[in-house]
Amino acid sequence: MAETEMLSPPDDAPARTTHGTGYAPIPPDAVAIVPVRNTVLFPGLVLPITIGRKKSAMAAQHALREQQQVGILLQRDAEQQDPAPLDMYRIGTIANIVRFVTAPDGSHHLVCQGEQRFQIMEFLVGWPFLVARILRMPEPETHTPEVEARFVNLKSQGVEAMQLLPQAPTELVSAVQSIDSPAALADFAISYMDVKPAEKQEVLETLDVLARMEKVSSLLGHRIEVLRLSREISRQTKAALDERQREVLLREQMAAIQRQLGEGEEGKAAEIAELEQAIAKAGMPKEVEEHAAKELRRLQRMPESVAEYGMVRSYLDWLIELPWSLPEEIPIDIKEARRILDEDHFGLEKIKQRIVEYLAVRKLAPQGRAPILCFVGPPGVGKTSLGQSIARAMNRKFGRVSLGGVHDEAEIRGHRRTYIGALPGNIIQAIRKAGTRNCVMMLDEIDKLGASIQGDPRAAMLEVLDPEQNSTFRDNYLGVPFDLSRVIFLTTANMLDTIPGPLRDRMEIISLAGYTVEEKLQIARRYLLRRQLEANGLKEGQAEVAGEAIRQTIQQYTREAGVRNLEREIGRILRHAVVRIAEGESGPIRIGTQDLTTILGAPRFESEVAMRTSISGVATGLAWTPVGGEILFIEATRMPGSGKLILTGQLGGVMRESVQAALSIVKNRAGSLGIDPERLDRSDIHVHVPAGATPKDGPSAGIAMFLALASLFSKRTVRSDTAMTGEISLRGLVLPVGGIKEKVVAAHRAGVKRVMLPTRNRKDFEDIPEEVRNAIEFLWLERVDEAVAFALDAAEHREAETPTPAERAAAAGP
Repeated sequence: MAETEMLSPPDDAPARTTHGTGYAPIPPDAVAIVPVRNTVLFPGLVLPITIGRKKSAMAAQHALREQQQVGILLQRDAEQQDPAPLDMYRIGTIANIVRFVTAPDGSHHLVCQGEQRFQIMEFLVGWPFLVARILRMPEPETHTPEVEARFVNLKSQGVEAMQLLPQAPTELVSAVQSIDSPAALADFAISYMDVKPAEKQEVLETLDVLARMEKVSSLLGHRIEVLRLSREISRQTKAALDERQREVLLREQMAAIQRQLGEGEEGKAAEIAELEQAIAKAGMPKEVEEHAAKELRRLQRMPESVAEYGMVRSYLDWLIELPWSLPEEIPIDIKEARRILDEDHFGLEKIKQRIVEYLAVRKLAPQGRAPILCFVGPPGVGKTSLGQSIARAMNRKFGRVSLGGVHDEAEIRGHRRTYIGALPGNIIQAIRKAGTRNCVMMLDEIDKLGASIQGDPRAAMLEVLDPEQNSTFRDNYLGVPFDLSRVIFLTTANMLDTIPGPLRDRMEIISLAGYTVEEKLQIARRYLLRRQLEANGLKEGQAEVAGEAIRQTIQQYTREAGVRNLEREIGRILRHAVVRIAEGESGPIRIGTQDLTTILGAPRFESEVAMRTSISGVATGLAWTPVGGEILFIEATRMPGSGKLILTGQLGGVMRESVQAALSIVKNRAGSLGIDPERLDRSDIHVHVPAGATPKDGPSAGIAMFLALASLFSKRTVRSDTAMTGEISLRGLVLPVGGIKEKVVAAHRAGVKRVMLPTRNRKDFEDIPEEVRNAIEFLWLERVDEAVAFALDAAEHREAETPTPAERAAAAGP
C-alpha cells in the first residue's frame, strides 16, 4: 500500500463541536491514534501503556470521554518525539481503554485491551491529535490438519518456554494450556516473548494463521534454545565457584545484613540521624528536648556492644513515642452525649444527669480543672462502661488502668533506669497506648490499692489525681516532667472505706446502687440477651426467651446488685437452645418459665421472710455490703439460766454492743412491753445472726436487735412483711444510718412490703428508685416505741421454749 498523506476532513463531516472541545466529532469509520514506542498490542490481550506526549494523552482522553476505541500503532523510530504519519507502521490494533491514570509526574498510564487488527486507509486533519480512517481486519478462521498440527506443536513449545524461565508463573502455563484458538495462541505466545518490537510487528502484520504460527514457532524455538543454554551455563557457573569466591559472597551478604539491622558504623550513623529527626518531630517541651539531645549524644559516643547502649536506645524510644503535643479539641455535642449514655445504659438517671453536667462544664471551660469522678458501687452495675461512654461522648481515646492488687509504688511512678528491665509506670504506659495527651483514663478498682514494703501506691496516686500537681508529673523512668492536666481521670471503687482520706478528698463520689427487678429485666432485654445471642453463635429469630422467664431467673436464680450473674444464667439458657439447634431441631426455640428447672436446676433463692418471722424472737434487718444491700435475720431465743447473754454469728464489736444496748432498753421498758422482769433475770438469752460464716459488724441492726428481744419476751411476733434498719441509743432514740438506698432496694428484691427507717434519714428518700418507692410502705421512726407499735403483732403467741424443772413437775401432777 502506498504511503498515505494527511487529508482534510470529509465534506459530509458535521460542523458541530463535541462537548465544547472546539473540534468536530470523529467519523464512525475513523479512530484516534495513539503512537507507542517498543510496544505491540495484540488482539485479545490486556497491556499497560505509558504515554508522555500531549497529543497521545488528548487522544486517549477524547476516546475515554466519548466512550470510543483508540488505535494503538507502533512507530518505526523509538527516538522520534513527534512522529508523522510516514513514521508509523500501517497495521495496528483497535483497543478499548480499561483504565486511564495520570501520575504525579505528569505521565499518563493506560490499560488497554486489544480487540482487532486494523489497517490505516488515510490520516485526517482537524483534530489536535492523530485521527485516521481505518479498515478493520477480521481474524480468518482456518481449520486444516496442518493448522491443527502447528497448533499442538506451538502449544508444546509455549509450555516448555514458560517452564524454562527462572521463575515460571504457573498462571501463564495454565493460560497457554487453556487457549483453544490457533490465532489467539500465536498472538499470546509472541506477546510474552522477549523479542524485538519489529519482530512482533511482523507477526501482527501476518494475517494468514498458518504463516503466523510458523513465524512464532521459529522465534519460540530459538528462544527455547537460548533458555536451555542459559540454564546450563548458570548451572556450570554455580558449580565452578570455589571456596574463596563463596567466602567473598558470604562476607558481602553479611555486610548487607548488618546494614539492614543498623549495625556497623554506617548503620549506627543512620540510626543516630533517624533518632535526631524523630526527636525534632516529637513536639517535646524545650526542657525535655534538651534532655533527649543530651542522651542522644551519649548514645553516639557509646559502643554498640555495651549493655547500656540498648537501655539508652529504649529510653529515647519512650521519649519519642509519648504524645507530648496536645491535639486539637473536638467540640462536645451535649445532645449526642445524652443519646450515647441512654444507648449504653438503662436507668441511672441521676448518674447520667451528673455526667451531662460534667460534659457541659468541659464544653464551656475546656481549659478548666474538672473534678475527678469516682463511681462507687457493687460489681456489675456498669461503672467501667460509664467511663467508655464518656470517652465516646467526648470523641476522645479511652485508656484503662487496672489498680486491683497493685502494691508497688513503682507500678504508678515507674522504675528507675538503673534497674534491669525498667519500665515507666502504668499511667505513662496507658497514655502511650492511647496515643494522645487528652485521653479519658479509667483507673479501675482504686479501692484495691494496698501498701507493702515496696511503698504505698495510694500515696503516689495523690500527685496523679491532683490538678495542682499533675501538670508536672515526674515518672521515675522518664526523669522529666509530663503534663497530665489534660487527661480526664475517672475512677471506680466498690467501697470507700479502704481509700485514704486525702485521696478520697481529691475525687467527687458518685454512688451507683444495685438495680431493681424491673431495671434488670429491661437491661436483660435490651443488652444482655442480644450480647449472649452473638456470643453463642445464634442469629436473630433462632431463639426466644420469654420475659416472664427472665423475671423468674432474676428472682429465683440470681441475688446480686449488678447483672453479671444474670448474664451468665441467660448464657446458660441460650446454650440449651444452641444444643437443640445443633442436633437438627428446626424453627425458633422458645424458652418459657416451665423450662427453667430443666435448664438451670431447682431455684436457688426463695423468700425466707415469712418462714423466719413466723415465731416470736425473729426480726428482719437490713445490711449494707460492698456488693449491695442484703436482708439480715436477727434470731433470739431464751433458756433457763441466770441472765447470761450469748452472741453468735461472727458479730463484730460494734454489733455486739448494739445487742447489749438493745437488751438494756428492753429491760428498761419491760413494764410498757408487758414483760415480767423476773423472767428476764432467770433466763439466758442467745442472739444469733444466720450466715454464721460471714463476719458482720456495724450499728445499723440495733432496732432489729431490739425488736427481736422485745418479740421474744412479749411473745408477740414481728410482722413478716416488715424490715428495718437504724441505730439505737440507750434513751430509746432511733439514729440515722448509711446505705439507705441499697438496703431498701435489697428489701424490695426480697419481697418486703414495709420498711422502717430512722426519721433523720428522710433526706435519702429521693435517692431510692421511684419504682421501689411506689412498691414499699415507709414507716419513719424517731423512738423505739414507734417501732414496737408498727411492727409487733397485738396478740401473744406461745413461744417454743424449754420448760423449767418446776414447770415439768407441775405438769406431771401428784
